Amino acid sequence: MPQINTESLPILISGGGIGGLAAAYALSLKGFPVRVFEQAEEFRELGAGIQLGPNIFRAMERIGLKDQLSADAWEPNNLEMRDGLTGDLITNMPLGQDIRERFGQPYMVTHRSDIHSVFLRACQSSKLVTLETNAHVEDYADDGKTVTLTMKGGAKVQGRALIACDGMWSQIREKIVGDGKPRVSGHIAYRGVLKREEVPDDLWSPDVILWAGPKTHFVHYPLRRGELYNLVAVFHSDKYVEGWNAEADPVELRERFKGQRPEVQRLLDKINVWKMWVLCDREPVKDWTKGNVTLLGDSAHPMLQYLAQGACMATEDAVCIAEKAAAQPDNLPAAFLAYQQQRYLRTAQVQIMARVYGEFYHARGPTAELRNNMLSSRTKEQSYDGIAWLYGGM
Repeated sequence: MPQINTESLPILISGGGIGGLAAAYALSLKGFPVRVFEQAEEFRELGAGIQLGPNIFRAMERIGLKDQLSADAWEPNNLEMRDGLTGDLITNMPLGQDIRERFGQPYMVTHRSDIHSVFLRACQSSKLVTLETNAHVEDYADDGKTVTLTMKGGAKVQGRALIACDGMWSQIREKIVGDGKPRVSGHIAYRGVLKREEVPDDLWSPDVILWAGPKTHFVHYPLRRGELYNLVAVFHSDKYVEGWNAEADPVELRERFKGQRPEVQRLLDKINVWKMWVLCDREPVKDWTKGNVTLLGDSAHPMLQYLAQGACMATEDAVCIAEKAAAQPDNLPAAFLAYQQQRYLRTAQVQIMARVYGEFYHARGPTAELRNNMLSSRTKEQSYDGIAWLYGGM
């Protein structure tokens, strides 16, 4: 394999979120110099809790960060789905040691800022990664040999290639794919985080609990070694606000969850300030690479959150693109195409199945009864078999 010249032009990354930093660090491990441009004033991650399937730990193991990711995470023993109206247990998937034995990796939950911090510290420790804030990429030009960025303010930056990690509303995607604005799902998510002492003992659970209601669902689980408690309420709505950190209306939330279980109502009442985001995705595409430019994470394959795989898929992307680049260091366009070829069907399946899971969670009437009957009869092995395509991969 040809030696990579670390004195050559860097690979440029637009966006300093989980995907951007993961890609930067993974590439640095292969000897590539990288410059990461984040438009905000600092590298930080908004949001609250996320779930981490066994597949992300498999990816993290390949870049030596599994232990760091696990350090602040919480490992639940079960994932329960309950009926939001009756409280009946619909299905339970054992986690803990059972899922470790089946997939060779754990299932954990963590705060978005905690996983982001793992990647940020790793990048800061690398002499090959340059991190820049207040750096908004407005445009790019690819001459076939190098990529030149145009920054807000007019400055030009040159690099070997560009990886766009600028999220759901990616400007770079528009030049490559050209599919306009994201698809609005008609679902809204409210999120909030409580301190452990703010949660009544009879409402606190060490497990991931999902309450499935008619056109709603509500999820809660511990975060950060059990010090915090994450709450996410999702319901159908035509409201549209771009981004995912807007102030939420508690009146609408109460109306949507009216008549549901007292446990649900009491936890909803505990949050004084909710943040909201409108759930969007895009149709899966096969071609997100053009020359020396490619997309990664939500820029390439934004998905609804119903499989809890956004950060997991971005991390898998990062590991894959670094390995493909290392295999063809003198031909990054070919490496990017190889990365795309390996990833597009897997990520498309997650995009599509996330929509299906959303319909399952929000079923009502006879559809909900059919769902409950089908899921309640599943064994542990059948639950694992049903998700093996996802958790068993990388």
